[in-house]
Amino acid sequence: MPGDSLNVNNRGVAENTYDAIVIGSGISGGWAAKELCDHGIKTLLLERGRNVVHLKDYPTATMGPWEFPHRDSIPLKVQQENPIVNRCYAFGEATEHFFVKDNDHPYVQDKPFDWIRGYQVGGKSLLWARATQRWSKFDFEGPARDGFAVDWPIRYNDIAPWYSHVERFAGISGNRDGLETLPDCESLPAWEMSCGEKIIQERILSNYKDRFVVQGRCAHLTVPKEIHIQQGRQQCQARSKCERGCPYGGYFSSNASTLPWAMKTGNLTLRPDSVVHSIIYDENKKRATGVRVIDANTRQATEFFAKIIFVNAACLNSNLILLNSTSNRFPNGLGNDNGLLGKYVAFHNYRGTVTATLDGPDDKYHYGRRPTSPMMPNFRNVHKQEMDFLRGYMVHYNVHRGRAWGSDGEQVGAAYKEALTRPGDWNVFMMMQGETIPKEQNMVSLSNDKKDQWGVPQLVFNVDYDDNDEKVLKDFLEQGVEMLEKAGCTNISPHDSKQAPGLDIHEMGGIRMGHDPKTSLLNKFNQVHACRNVFVTDGACMTSVSTQNPSLTFMALTARAANHAVKELKKGNL
Repeated sequence: MPGDSLNVNNRGVAENTYDAIVIGSGISGGWAAKELCDHGIKTLLLERGRNVVHLKDYPTATMGPWEFPHRDSIPLKVQQENPIVNRCYAFGEATEHFFVKDNDHPYVQDKPFDWIRGYQVGGKSLLWARATQRWSKFDFEGPARDGFAVDWPIRYNDIAPWYSHVERFAGISGNRDGLETLPDCESLPAWEMSCGEKIIQERILSNYKDRFVVQGRCAHLTVPKEIHIQQGRQQCQARSKCERGCPYGGYFSSNASTLPWAMKTGNLTLRPDSVVHSIIYDENKKRATGVRVIDANTRQATEFFAKIIFVNAACLNSNLILLNSTSNRFPNGLGNDNGLLGKYVAFHNYRGTVTATLDGPDDKYHYGRRPTSPMMPNFRNVHKQEMDFLRGYMVHYNVHRGRAWGSDGEQVGAAYKEALTRPGDWNVFMMMQGETIPKEQNMVSLSNDKKDQWGVPQLVFNVDYDDNDEKVLKDFLEQGVEMLEKAGCTNISPHDSKQAPGLDIHEMGGIRMGHDPKTSLLNKFNQVHACRNVFVTDGACMTSVSTQNPSLTFMALTARAANHAVKELKKGNL
């Protein structure tokens, strides 16, 4: 770390000591803080980025395009300086202040990886796409059945009550669809499909017995309940400006929900601008005793102490922290007795899309905005291995009707303006969310010679697609075309974006859960096998990645682990 131990500003151990320390204030870190504080645990929440206060620090939330210097477009110079983050769908003039620019925290790409980050209180919970589906029993049983990863140490029934716990508090809209592959949730009323989407839904359901199209579930308050009103949140206004921060609290974020709730208990201390360098391990006590922190602005080093530590820095930064937490007991990183720390990183394959035109209905249009779209749970290799690839993919699609742009002779003048008043085609966009298989060679490690501006080793990426991913992609493109043909679409065009891993922003693994300390880093309650008072409950803990969106599972795992930690702490076991 920068300097030596003489430069560590402890201000007295007692003054820097808490019951618990949570590293990271994003989706999972916010939940860890909320659950711990609810149980009377004095908690220090460390965030490497600046403070962002709900309502106060959303500067662009209500601005119109005409109010931006570049009409909400990123200037070419900024795009050229930030080729990685500029690829993110949510990066724009209205949101760039919530993203890490490419040069602010560099990393080493031995293989291309687009690492999208948000360093501020709330993290990427201000920026996420808010899709929230439960995993099914098939997702937790899959690795053991198919042998592509170590067995999950939990099953669906272990986490189901915790799904309900976080859903009721966060607020999840959706229908109760009765699907085995997509378990029902504690849902608020669903958003409505467009008439074009309903047509495709009906035609797919009539042509396939194993494929189910349902309305997407998302973390938006369609009809707030009392628990949401208590949080100070209100109904989603469907403004489609979510990534700017929502002044209504209409969608779930740490800033609008878990952090204010934790703060009201009087048990939370929030410390932004605190870059965690490493976790301190005491050789004599055989436990972690605290964390080393670098002030993001002054670069001054400070140590904080606690009985339990939750690592929720977001998947890859959590890997970085544990890899950098070396000691005589753990020379290769905290808990890394088996050498697997940083390995078996996985993600979602987003490369495949299909576009098309739906013929009709000519006499209808869609209205309003909506923060979600129809989806189809995975239908490949669900009950048994039946394809020439492992696992499968979820499908999302939407159908909108645009404006007519005018035919020949209507491209200029009054005829063009008249043409714009007429409705155009019904346009279809379909995308895949493919499960990738955790592999040992897909890994992150620490650079031996490059450090970031805080004196921490840069992260080195060796993460890539494999032959299984190519087969999954090929199957989606074929099946997507076939489904849209049977739905009566025309002008069908499949696409492979060939994008590098990372833009899914669903990175998982590296500190995976499992039964056996020889093949995993964490136990069934997310505790480090070799250091039980350290918990990892963000994406780094995931044993496999399913085809569903992962954030709801991060929340549920975190709430489950935090409540277990409280019980063990009160018993004197931690």
